[in-house]
Amino acid sequence: MRQLALGISPPSEPRLDNFVSGANGELLVRLRELADGTLPEAIVYLWGEPGSGRSHLLAATAAAATCPGGVTLADDVERLDEAAQIALFNAINAAREAHGAVLAAGNAPPAQLPLREDLKSRLAWGLVYQVKPLTDPERAIYLRAEAERRGMRLADEVIWYLLSHVRRDLPSLGAILELIDRTSLERQRQVTLPLVREALKALDQ
Repeated sequence: MRQLALGISPPSEPRLDNFVSGANGELLVRLRELADGTLPEAIVYLWGEPGSGRSHLLAATAAAATCPGGVTLADDVERLDEAAQIALFNAINAAREAHGAVLAAGNAPPAQLPLREDLKSRLAWGLVYQVKPLTDPERAIYLRAEAERRGMRLADEVIWYLLSHVRRDLPSLGAILELIDRTSLERQRQVTLPLVREALKALDQ
């Protein structure tokens, strides 16, 4: 009989400090300036593949903002309907005129978005950054740090097994760690490669 797992560590709140930056160091600097109100540019647009951390960065920047409500956020802009596009267009104009800030994110560069032409041009006015994916060694750093936060120790063989057998975007890796944590507690066993294989096999059933 398996023991019911209690006390699973909740996901960490999105913060700029817990974002694994990889090749995105300059972007993090600019977002900290945006949060502090010291960035000269009013508009920042981020784009990247699903799971790259766009939503994390938007939430983290809003949380770090010295003036709550001073940064207008717009995530997944490619999904905005006509009314929402007009609202974002107006927010960008207002930010530039009143020294506010808009931080937006989507899945493609501004010119490739399925949006109104005037909104695409507004999004391209400011700073545009691609959120670059992590390398495998950087993903390994994330796995080790997140596991330690949960009170787990992952051997190198476990880390590299995960990176070769599961989806490697950070939300997916975080969900797998939660599964492993739960399985370890339920079965009262240390996190080993056999345990990880059992947990992943159960996930497929």
